[in-house]
Amino acid sequence: MDQGRNMDIEKESTATFDYSKRAQWLRAAVLGANDGLVSTASLMMGVGAVKHDVKAMILSGFAGMVAGACSMAIGEFVSVYSQYDIEVAQMERESGEVEKEKLPSPLQAAAASALAFSAGAIVPLLAAAFVKEYRVRIIAVVTAVTVALVGFGWLGAALGKAPAVRSSARVLFGGWLAMAVTFGLTKLIGLYGL
Repeated sequence: MDQGRNMDIEKESTATFDYSKRAQWLRAAVLGANDGLVSTASLMMGVGAVKHDVKAMILSGFAGMVAGACSMAIGEFVSVYSQYDIEVAQMERESGEVEKEKLPSPLQAAAASALAFSAGAIVPLLAAAFVKEYRVRIIAVVTAVTVALVGFGWLGAALGKAPAVRSSARVLFGGWLAMAVTFGLTKLIGLYGL
C-alpha cells in the first residue's frame, strides 16, 4: 500500500513541476558547452585542413578554448549585470527595498559560462592530443565530437523533458555543419587564396 502511495506522490510532483523554470540555466549550460565543443572543434578542423601538424591543431584549439571561455564569461557577466541593474531599479520603484537574495549573480553566471564552454572545448582537444597520424586524428576528433554532440542534445532534452531524438539530431547536424563548412572553406582558401 505504501509503495502505491509513494508512486502517486511522485506522479503528482512530476506533474506539477514547471520545467520551463529550468529553461534559462539549462539553455546557458547547454549553449556554453555546445559552443565550446563546436567552435573549438571547428577551429581545429579548419587549421587541420591546411596544416597537418598536431601541434598547430592543439595550439589553435587551446587558443580557441581560452578566448571562447573568456568571451563567454565576459558576455555573460555584462548581460547578467544589466539584468541585475534592471531588477534593482524595479525593486526600488516597487517597495523601496532591494532583496539581494532574489538578484542574479553576475560573477556566478560568468564562471558557469566559462566552465561550460571549457568543458565542451576540452573534448576535441583531448581527442587530438595523443594522435600523431593526420587522418586518424581528424577521425578521432570527429568521432569524439559526434559522441559529445549527441550526449549534449540528449542531456538538454532529458533535463527539459523534451523529445531526445529530435534534440540530439538537431545538435548533431548543427555541429557537423559547422565543422564541415569551416574545414571546407579553410581548405579552399589554403589551396587557392594564399
